[in-house]
Amino acid sequence: MSNKHPGGKSASDVIMDEVLPHLPPALRASIAGLPKEQLDRVHEIRLRTWRPVTLMAGDDEIYPNPPYVFTDDDALMTLQLIACGSLYAFEDDLRQGYITIRGGHRVGLVGRVVLLKGRVATLKDISGFCIRIAHEVLGAADNVMKHLVKPPRRLYHTLIISPPRCGKTTLLRDIARQASEGVPSLNFPGVRVGVADERSEIAACYIGVPQTTCGTRTDVLDACPKAEGMIMLIRSMSPDVVMTDEIGREDDALAIREVMCAGVSLVATAHGGSLEEVARRPALKCLFEGDMFERAVILSQAHGPGTIEAILDVGTGKNMISGPLR
Repeated sequence: MSNKHPGGKSASDVIMDEVLPHLPPALRASIAGLPKEQLDRVHEIRLRTWRPVTLMAGDDEIYPNPPYVFTDDDALMTLQLIACGSLYAFEDDLRQGYITIRGGHRVGLVGRVVLLKGRVATLKDISGFCIRIAHEVLGAADNVMKHLVKPPRRLYHTLIISPPRCGKTTLLRDIARQASEGVPSLNFPGVRVGVADERSEIAACYIGVPQTTCGTRTDVLDACPKAEGMIMLIRSMSPDVVMTDEIGREDDALAIREVMCAGVSLVATAHGGSLEEVARRPALKCLFEGDMFERAVILSQAHGPGTIEAILDVGTGKNMISGPLR
């Protein structure tokens, strides 16, 4: 299994080449001065006005030495650098609360919400940034694919379940890659995969181009509401498999039923601690009453992010593995 960043770079190289150019010069120098072995562990950079800059490495917090306090001027300059000087071009992104920069790194934003007719129109007075360093784990799905393949050219309808930060999206991305490229050891040929990537996290698209390895037969619909995106992919790209992240709304469930009834395999993720917990959510209840999902993969952080606690046959409730897999 290979834990890497798009392009095969180390985390420190990615941060130096793709992230630091979007930060003010003084902050850039402060972070660049950290030891390489520390930067290689970093997965998030947290910037909050008038508080110390924090780099996250797992559950550990790393601070520049000396500590760097992020100012209002830093926030304004960071926003301008991230938006390449044109905030107007990123209006839709601001409405969603994040901007994706080159390399597929996602920058979450907080500030003052501007409402228009009761709905979020944009953000202003930006006071905080969360820069998530894009990475992928090639082989993350090695332990699950044999349980998801439905010969000869299908996948079982599958739901990946876990609390936040347990590796749902990383696993989903590698399932997309392996389904697209094919798995010779399972006599599974590559199939057409459609990804409805509402939050730009699966493929980490930058200007429409995936920055992660999603497979040669994979088509990505980026930054589109997932319910609409799934149906658009069915109509436009005739996929064999549709994948999407973090389902939870009633319109998601209705779109999923339509995908499944069209004879297309569906792989999705949802927040939750167990299959029973997700099945109790009112918006998703119809998917379980109709026995739509055939497999459920339960993840945790028990042995680090991506720990596979169970792979369930939803129809029988049988756990298809004997113990946690990492």
